[in-house]
Amino acid sequence: MQGSYPVQFDVDFPARPLDRLTTAFRIFVAIPILIVLGTLSGETLHASSRTATYTLASGGGLLFLPLVLMIVFRQKYPRWWFDWNLNLLRFSNRVTAYLALLDDRYPSTDEEQAVHLNFAYPDARQLNRWLPLVKWLLAIPHYVVLVFLAIGAVIAVIVAWFAILFTGTYPRSLFDFVVGVLRWSNRVSGYAFVLVTDQYPPFSLS
Repeated sequence: MQGSYPVQFDVDFPARPLDRLTTAFRIFVAIPILIVLGTLSGETLHASSRTATYTLASGGGLLFLPLVLMIVFRQKYPRWWFDWNLNLLRFSNRVTAYLALLDDRYPSTDEEQAVHLNFAYPDARQLNRWLPLVKWLLAIPHYVVLVFLAIGAVIAVIVAWFAILFTGTYPRSLFDFVVGVLRWSNRVSGYAFVLVTDQYPPFSLS
């Protein structure tokens, strides 16, 4: 994965024919893993960021509000909280990639598979201790753009669905666009909710 932004995301392009049968019935095949993910995420998935952005408070899913309080008052980022957020986001992205037809392997709860999400464990003492209070607000322009990008991604997935059924191949331009939307979404999550960086996310799919 290339690039200098602290949150890195990519999906391997499948260099093989994709499974047409599971593609045809993907939404039904994915129901069991969606139940698992819904249980972990506390059923707080926001429709406006369907492409893998999970904004959750304490009690389920991403640890957000407790993390804000810890950084503001103690300038600490507990390592197990970081590991939980990173691994939950990795899992949710595998499920999203599966639903978006980017990979036909059933999402693993722990193996990386073809979906790669990485960000480094931050030194909380190097983070602005007051910025977590307003990061979610500063990211509003990204939310607006992501709504339109998500609509475009849904259309791209529908077109890709037909393409895979007839050719077994995900059109590369559509694949790159959908991955780019997921990348953008994950950068916003890393900045505004997982709080691993103070660097403002770029307005870029690449």
